[in-house]
Amino acid sequence: MSMRSRSTVWRLMAGRQALRLAVLGIAFACAGFAHAWVALDVGHNLDKPGATSARGRTEFEFNRDLALEIARALQAQGVEARLINADGSIRTLTARARAASGAELLIAVHHDSVQPQFLTPWAHDGMERLRSGDRFSGFSLFVSRRSTDLGAGLRCASAIGAGLIEDGFNPSLYHAEPVPGEFKPFADRTNGVHYFDNLVVLKEATMPALLLEAGVIVNRDEEERLLDPVRMRRMAGAIARSIRSCLAARRIGAARPVHF
Repeated sequence: MSMRSRSTVWRLMAGRQALRLAVLGIAFACAGFAHAWVALDVGHNLDKPGATSARGRTEFEFNRDLALEIARALQAQGVEARLINADGSIRTLTARARAASGAELLIAVHHDSVQPQFLTPWAHDGMERLRSGDRFSGFSLFVSRRSTDLGAGLRCASAIGAGLIEDGFNPSLYHAEPVPGEFKPFADRTNGVHYFDNLVVLKEATMPALLLEAGVIVNRDEEERLLDPVRMRRMAGAIARSIRSCLAARRIGAARPVHF
């Protein structure tokens, strides 16, 4: 294919994508979203802050920063977002699910570690820390087959995964590894979505729900990337656009997405 032909193909693809987003935007505005909102659950809390990054930052801090960016990006897309546990005071997973009552969608925002056998010690700022190698990186998404609406949750999880990939982010396949503590089956391998049936916040939610692991914070290189504010805004923007598209598609055509 000549360079001119490639350029024409790319212009046609861009035009179709722009038209699709425009139609979904109109549908979103007209499909009764005035009172709809998305719940963003900041994973872990101040007492149990989750994993510790390669350089000693808590997962809770990563989760809160990204959830705030996703909320801002959703608001810019015309979607109301409400943060759950932004102050780190909610201690039970059941309470998180209750706090999301009435939301159109619940997203639990997390960052990833790896199983202990993949961690090795290293020194940082005079302290011994744990790190993984560069083998594990990227995002993962999870849904529960015990949730209230698996179909809608999976569609939104797949949409988010596809949106992240389209924007240059890579899915991690680590959680499907046949090792103790993992071996989570794929719900959508292409877009990095796994089944994790016993996640309490997902199976007790009364609305479609999913969990996002945005990246592997024990990977030293990925930790630095996850802290980059420009990259964080880009990731949040991709997630917000995908959520908006998913919710609009769910409201029109009995959850069938618009195709061109």
